[in-house]
Amino acid sequence: MIELAKDALDYMNSQLNNIETSLLLLSDEQIWTKMNPGMNSIGNYCLHLAGNEYQYFVTGVGGRPLIRERSKEFTAEGGLSREELIAKLKEVRSQSEAILSSLSEQDLNREVTVPYDLGDWNRMKGGQASEGDAKDVNSIRTLLLRISAHYGYHTGQIVLLAKILSRTEKHISGKYH
Repeated sequence: MIELAKDALDYMNSQLNNIETSLLLLSDEQIWTKMNPGMNSIGNYCLHLAGNEYQYFVTGVGGRPLIRERSKEFTAEGGLSREELIAKLKEVRSQSEAILSSLSEQDLNREVTVPYDLGDWNRMKGGQASEGDAKDVNSIRTLLLRISAHYGYHTGQIVLLAKILSRTEKHISGKYH
C-alpha cells in the first residue's frame, strides 16, 4: 500500500478505535440522545462517517454505485444498536482498505468524480443545482487528506459527547487533554 493511503487509513483506524471506545461507554439510548434539537446524536455522527467514507472512497475512488442517503444520517433517531453502528463503520473501513490498497503513486494525482444525490447536494450547498452539478471532483490525494480530516473532526465530537453523556473522566483517545 502506498504511504499516503497507509497513513490516512492508520489515522482513521485510530479514530475508529476512539469511536468504538466511546460507544462502549454508552447505552443505545445515550448513543441516540441529542443534547438539543439543533445538534446531532453520536448515532447520527456514526451514520454520517460511514456514509461519507463510503461515498468518497468506495464510490468515488472504487467506482461502486452510490447507495448513500445522506439526509437520513442526520434525521435518524435510533434503529441501530451500538454493535450495529460499530459493525457498519468497520464494514465500510474494510471496503475502503481493499480499494485504497490497490492504489499506485500515480493514482494519487488522478481526479475522481464523487456523485451526490441532487437533493442532498442542494441541501449542503444551499442552492438549486441541476443534476449535472451534483458532484465533487478532486484528486485522490486531496480526498485522502480531506476524508481523514473529516473523520477526525467528527470523532472529536463523538468523544466529547460520550464523555458528557457517560460522565466519565476516562481519556478516550489515550491522551491527556
